[in-house]
Amino acid sequence: MAGKFFDQWQVGETLRHEIRRTVTETDNLLFSTMTHNPQPLHIDVEAAKASEFGQILVNGTFTFALMIGLTVGDTTLGTLIANLGYDKLVMPKPVFIGDTLRAETEVLELKASKSRPGAGIVTFAHRMINQRDEIVCQCLRMTLIKGSNS
Repeated sequence: MAGKFFDQWQVGETLRHEIRRTVTETDNLLFSTMTHNPQPLHIDVEAAKASEFGQILVNGTFTFALMIGLTVGDTTLGTLIANLGYDKLVMPKPVFIGDTLRAETEVLELKASKSRPGAGIVTFAHRMINQRDEIVCQCLRMTLIKGSNS
């Protein structure tokens, strides 16, 4: 199992996830159409060229979803009971077709669960970083994680 149990985490622990992903035009177009997002900046090359960006802007919710996906294998795979929420989601820099993205995670807080003996709440700070070492997305993710004796 790749994910860690609640009692295996330490506050301040930082992970640099090995899997990286280069964003393709197909990724952006499929995600935008699957989620019924008709924003011209995401799907209309001519509209995007006329914008301040001068090119297609990758759908921010794709960037967020990819960031979480890149982190799951090292954090919660097989140990997650539930995602409890996300907070402070920001996208300080745009993502463009062809950008290669990587993720980092820091453990910010650990709290034993009152309702599930042995389990606990882990608060992660996730960051998505492009090939220029710019943070393009970040958030807090609160998760309920199994304990090793659960």
